Amino acid sequence: MDGRGSEEDGREVSWRVSGMDCASCVAKVEKAVSRLPGVRAVSVNLMAERLRATLAPGAAMPEAVEAQVAALGFQATRLEAAPEALSLAWHVQGMDCAGCAAKVEAALGRLPGVSAVSVNLMAERLTLRLEPGGTEAAAIPRSLAGLGYTARPLAPAGQPAGAPPPQEHDGCRGHGHPAQDHAHGHAGHGHAHAGAGAFGHSHADHEDPADAAKPWYATAKARLVWLLGALVLGAHALSLAVAESWAYPLFLAATALAVIPFGRRAFALARAGSPFSIETLMVTAAIGAALIGAAEEAAMVVLLFAVGELLENVAAGRARAGIKALAGLMPRTALRLRADGTAEPVPSAALAVGDLVLIRPGERVPCDGLVEEGRSALDESPVTGESVPVPRGPGEAVLAGSINADGALRVRVSRAAADNTIARIIRMVEEATASRAPTQRFIERFSAWWTPGAMAVSLLVILLPPFLLGWSWWESVYRGLAVLLIACPCALVISVPAAMASGLSAGARRGLLIKGGAALEAIGGARTVAFDKTGTLTEGRPRVTDILPAAGLPEAELLALAAGAEQGSSHPLARAVVAEAAARGIALPAASGQGAIPGRAVRATIGGRAISVGSPRHAAEAGALPGPLAEAVARFEAEGKTAVVVLADGTPAGVLALRDEPRADAAASVAALSRLGVRTVMLTGDNARTAAAIAGPLGLTAKAGLLPDDKLREIAALRAAGPVVMVGDGINDAPALAAASAGVAMGGGTDVALEAADAAILKDRTTGVAELVSLSRATMANVKANVGIAVGLKGLLLVTTLLGVTGLWPAILADTGATVLVTLNALRLLAWKPAA
Repeated sequence: MDGRGSEEDGREVSWRVSGMDCASCVAKVEKAVSRLPGVRAVSVNLMAERLRATLAPGAAMPEAVEAQVAALGFQATRLEAAPEALSLAWHVQGMDCAGCAAKVEAALGRLPGVSAVSVNLMAERLTLRLEPGGTEAAAIPRSLAGLGYTARPLAPAGQPAGAPPPQEHDGCRGHGHPAQDHAHGHAGHGHAHAGAGAFGHSHADHEDPADAAKPWYATAKARLVWLLGALVLGAHALSLAVAESWAYPLFLAATALAVIPFGRRAFALARAGSPFSIETLMVTAAIGAALIGAAEEAAMVVLLFAVGELLENVAAGRARAGIKALAGLMPRTALRLRADGTAEPVPSAALAVGDLVLIRPGERVPCDGLVEEGRSALDESPVTGESVPVPRGPGEAVLAGSINADGALRVRVSRAAADNTIARIIRMVEEATASRAPTQRFIERFSAWWTPGAMAVSLLVILLPPFLLGWSWWESVYRGLAVLLIACPCALVISVPAAMASGLSAGARRGLLIKGGAALEAIGGARTVAFDKTGTLTEGRPRVTDILPAAGLPEAELLALAAGAEQGSSHPLARAVVAEAAARGIALPAASGQGAIPGRAVRATIGGRAISVGSPRHAAEAGALPGPLAEAVARFEAEGKTAVVVLADGTPAGVLALRDEPRADAAASVAALSRLGVRTVMLTGDNARTAAAIAGPLGLTAKAGLLPDDKLREIAALRAAGPVVMVGDGINDAPALAAASAGVAMGGGTDVALEAADAAILKDRTTGVAELVSLSRATMANVKANVGIAVGLKGLLLVTTLLGVTGLWPAILADTGATVLVTLNALRLLAWKPAA
C-alpha cells in the first residue's frame, strides 16, 4: 500500500494499470473509479501506466477499485509504497584535514543507495541518506574503518540519547558492502573536494575509540612515531659505531613498519575511489628509495610523515576545542523546584519548558528562561562577550551559560535544552564550519588542476632527464619520487577552512555569531554598512513623551484607543504605547480585527469604531492631518521625536510623540567603522527630521521615510557600488537583511531577523559591527598567509628538488610540514580579541 496522509483524510493507494493505450482509456478508468463510493482524487498517468486514488476510511477497499478496472478490460496491480530514505548521522574520529573529509565523502558516495553525504570536519560529524534496498547502515562504519577512521552512530534529531543506534533500524535492510567492494560511481553525486580527495591524508590515529580520551602522546599515532623514532635513531647510532651495512637492516625495518599500515590504507583508498592518495605517494616513494639503496632516506620519509600526521592531529584537536568549549559553558546539573518548594538536582538536559529552577550565587544558569523571583547581576561574558555584569529581575530574560553573581534567582524555563542559547550557538558554529567560503571553493578548484599538473611534472622528471640532461636513472627516479611527495595539495586545501574555523570559533566565544565562511568573507569586504534605526542605533525602548488629543477628547481616552489597537504587537513603539497606558492605570479596551499596513499603520476595531495608529504620512495620504496637528507633528519631529497619528473612523483623534534615545556606543561604532574605511548610512521608516536628529550627532548619513520595499531598493543601490552589510533587529528588516551582501542581526532582535541574517551580535552593543569587520579582515589575512605558506614552501622545495639540492625527506616537509604550519597559523586566530 502507498499509505500517505492521515486516517481521517484517507489513504492514497497506487496501482499499475496495464492495457491502456490511449486518452480514451484513461478517461474510462478515471470515470469508472471515481463513481465508487468513498473514492476521490483519482489520477491516471497513461505513459507511466499508473493509477492513484485516495480511499476514505471504511468506505472503499482497494479490491473494489481493482474489480472496477478489471470490468473495463484492464489489469490493476497494487503497488507497495516505497519506504522512505533514512537520514542518519555518525561521529567520525580521526579526521584532521579537508582531505580526510573529502575522502570520506568520495568513498561513501560510491556505495549503492547512499546520497546527500555531508562531512563536517570540525564537528567530526557525518550525515547521509540511505535508500532502502541499498547499503545497510552497519556497512558505513566498516567502510570508514577501511579508510582508517572510527565511526560511532548518533541518535537522529529529536531522538533521545541512548536510543538504538541507526544500525539497528529495521528499515535499512539490504546488501551492505564495504567501500572497497564497489568500483562503480554514484550518479549525481557532486564532490567539491576533488583535489583534496585524491591526495588527502589518512589520519587513523583513533583506530581504538579509547584514543579519543587519551593525551596526544599516548594515542596509536604517537606510539607509531615513538617506535619509528627509536628504530631510526638506533640505526643511525649503530651506523656511527659499526659498519653502515650493519645499520641498513634497521632502516629497512623502520621503513617496513610504516609501509605496512600505510600501504594497507592506500590499497583501501584506491578501491574506494582515491587511488592517488598521499599514502600511495608516500609508500611508492619509500619503497622506491629502499629499492635504489636509499633505505636511510626512506626511513626518514616515513618517520617525518608519521610525525607530521601526529602534529596535524594535535592541531586539529586544538581547533575543535574552541567549539567544544562552548558546550562546557553548560552546567551538568540544575536544581529543579518541586511543587512543595524543595529542590531536586536533575541533569540540565532534562529540563523542560515550564520547569522552575533555583540558581544560587556563583552558579551557571542551566537554561534560557524568565526570572520569576529574585534579583541579581549576571555575568553574560561567556555567552555574549559583554564584560559588564547585567542586572536581572522579575520578568527579565536570562541566558543559559551565564554566571549568577550575587543573588539567588528562581527562573522559569522558556526553551528546551536542545534549543537554548548555548545549543543554538553550537549548532550555528558547527553549520558555519561546514559551509565553504568563495575563496575556499576557488582553492579547491585550483587544487584539482594542481594535482594532475604536479603528477605530470613528476613523470617527466623521471623519463626525460636521462635523455635530455644526462642524468642517471637512479637520480631521475629519486628526484621524481620527491616531486611525487611535493605534489599533494593538502596544505593548500586546508589553508582556508582551518583559518575560517578558527575565526568562526573566536567570534562565537565573543558573542559574534557568523553563519558560514561566505558571510565571514563578505563582512570584511564591505564598503558600506547600513543601519536600521529603532532597536539598532537606538536603545529600542522608546517612551511616550507627549500626548496631544483632538479637541474634546481626554488624554486618557486617546491613549486607551492607541494602546488597544497596538496591544499584541512586538514593535518597540507599540510596546511603548501599551507600557504608558499601563503606567497610568488605563485598562486596555477590547479590540478585534487587528491588522497591519506594513510600514504605515496598525488598525483594529474598538467599541465599534475603526481605529488606526500610524505614521503622519499615512494620515496625510488619508486626508486626516489638519493644520494644527500637522504643525504639532512638525514640532515633535524637529525635537527628534517620532510622531504617530491616531485616527477614529478616518478622523484625527490626536497625536502621540515618542522618543527613542541613541545607544551609548552608537557614535563609537560609527567612528570605528570609519577608521576601518567603511561608509555608514542609516535606513529608517521614520520621517526625515527625526532621522536627521538621530543620525547627525552620530556622524552618519540618513535615508528616511522608507517602507520595507524602499529599504530593499536602497540596499540594491548600495550593492551596485560595492558589498554592503545591513544591520537590523526587526521583522521589517528581514527582507533587507537577506538582500544585503551580509545581514547582521542585533542580539535583542526577533527570531525572524536572526534567521534572515548571516551573522548575529549577541551582546547588545553596536560596536560589535566593527568587531565583525575586524574579525573578518583578520581571518582573510590569515587565509592569505596560509596560502602563501602552502604554495611558497611547495614551490621552493620543488625547485630545489629539481636542482638536486634537496631530496626525499625534505620533500615530505612540503606536505605534512606545510599542513602543520598553516594549521598552527590558523590557530592563532583563536586568540583574536577586539581592539580596545
